[in-house]
Amino acid sequence: MSKTPIIPAGSGIPIAPFSPGVLADNVVYVSGTLPFDAQNNVVHVGDAAAQTRHVLETIKGVIEAAGGTMEDVVYNMIFVKDFADYAALNAVYASYFPGDKPARFCIQCGLVKPDALVEIATIAHLAPRTG
Repeated sequence: MSKTPIIPAGSGIPIAPFSPGVLADNVVYVSGTLPFDAQNNVVHVGDAAAQTRHVLETIKGVIEAAGGTMEDVVYNMIFVKDFADYAALNAVYASYFPGDKPARFCIQCGLVKPDALVEIATIAHLAPRTG
């Protein structure tokens, strides 16, 4: 099996030893994605909806860099700092998955930076490439 790191243009330097995504056998594995700017600062402090949108846009960039779309997403692992933000997260999340919904889970936990309210890791299955 071959695997290819996926690092979209403009990505920040990861704060730990990982790639933003990895493509292996037409599957994209997107690392846990936090609401960070290119310098690893938390964006939209205190706004769970805006942080969720930022995280999903970052995930979208990884999947598109691998040749896919958000319609290829089959599974999301969601981590929230506080379940009080669950409704705001879901309102934004639903706009990114208007058709068939991916499988997912959501747990409450501490995140790597105190101002981060949401983290999402994703798996997307791409159509096999031909030619």
